[in-house]
Amino acid sequence: MTRARPETALALRDAIARGERSVRESVLSAIADLEGADRVTGALSDRFFAEALAEAEAADRRLAAGERARPLEGIPFTAKGNIATRLGRTHAGSRMLAEHRAPEDATAVTRLRAAGAILAGKTHCDEFAMGSSTENSALGIVRNPWDPERVPGGSSGGAAALAGAVRGCVHLGSDTGGSIRQPAAYCGATGMKPTYGTVSRSGLVAFASSLDQIGPLARDARDAAAFLAVMSGRDPLDATTRAVAPAEILEAPPPRRIGVPRDYLGAAIEPETRAAVLAAIEALRADGAAVTEVDLPTTPYANACYQVVSTAEASSNLARYDGVHIGRRASSPAGLADLYARSRAEGFGAEVRRRILLGTFVLSAAAQEAYYRRALRVRRRIADDFARAFAAVDLLVAPTSPFPAFRLGERVTDPLALYACDILTVGANLAGIPAISLPGGRSRAGLPLGLQILGPWGGDGAVLALARRFQELTGHHRELPEAFA
Repeated sequence: MTRARPETALALRDAIARGERSVRESVLSAIADLEGADRVTGALSDRFFAEALAEAEAADRRLAAGERARPLEGIPFTAKGNIATRLGRTHAGSRMLAEHRAPEDATAVTRLRAAGAILAGKTHCDEFAMGSSTENSALGIVRNPWDPERVPGGSSGGAAALAGAVRGCVHLGSDTGGSIRQPAAYCGATGMKPTYGTVSRSGLVAFASSLDQIGPLARDARDAAAFLAVMSGRDPLDATTRAVAPAEILEAPPPRRIGVPRDYLGAAIEPETRAAVLAAIEALRADGAAVTEVDLPTTPYANACYQVVSTAEASSNLARYDGVHIGRRASSPAGLADLYARSRAEGFGAEVRRRILLGTFVLSAAAQEAYYRRALRVRRRIADDFARAFAAVDLLVAPTSPFPAFRLGERVTDPLALYACDILTVGANLAGIPAISLPGGRSRAGLPLGLQILGPWGGDGAVLALARRFQELTGHHRELPEAFA
């Protein structure tokens, strides 16, 4: 019988490095936990358990021969379904790519595996990362580990469900408008959206290229930081990447000047969520932080701006899926136009079609000035608002979502209600700044409530440092759903 895995991924790595447990033992334990979580949540779309065990045994042989343990030696991880892996499918939650096999790993996956992390599976997500509940997947919905009748959030719902239920593993997601942070809040996990350009987008199925970022979901901010440090840095395959030294992420001290955005605590925020955030702020104040209220006056316009910009980019990016070059191909078409029309109608779900149509409209000659170019000007003002705030404070602390996880089916048929889930997360993507969500308490119904920390451009290390400090003060991140405790 295998021993229970250590509480955190880094503790697992250290135990392996000291020779206290084998990599094989670690992976066997992870497989059991992942399978148990999957039975409740349906989070896994692809399993690489046999390959993971073979890789673990090879790692044990290297360690036994005297090789030094690598930075992430033996830590199991999963990748969201829109992140390319040579193993399994890179399906993006869509019928269009349901059987697509990527020829190589995404850069982020390559770097993690080179550092000793072991890929154990792929997770379900909203189709092409378009959704806030993981109900838009064509391949299977995901359930919240705290209440299987509720959503896990989206679009990285599978990754968040596993992060909220399983110790000692890390899960890759992608965040375009909150798709790591919002599900992390709903599932009681820690989820980080890095500064734009920190992690290569090479191998990430594109939704909105100026907004997308890969990031980690885990239980502990230290685990998230360790994975981010390995994934980050320049990549010749992605010209938008930036140089990042691991020490910038791992060794930054906790900042002491904390800003609280008034605009993020308005009437749309449910009282329990507001109370949890205010309690978190008081805990930081008692720890010596100086707390100041700040204004972000463009907040009410951020979600509309995001919908215009993201759908415009989605319309362009998804034009490649035409039944000829890549993706699902309709059978027996009457001609080329019929091939295009039928392949896209059969391959794309309703939400993806809605966003493509909206994006095509806002880019049209008649509407471009009124919608797309205006949205770009608003985006600039949103970034300026954040810059002014960070001239006065080091970081911002706010809710991640206005409310905890909602019930399955409650919002999926109402696009505006679903888009409202993202009102507190889209600003960070539009401005390109780092943000993290971590457990901030629970509602009276026992559901996790998310605390969001936002930093200035390039301030990933400071965001993670404050997240680590908050977790030391509170311990909310150690709580597991009753079925997994």
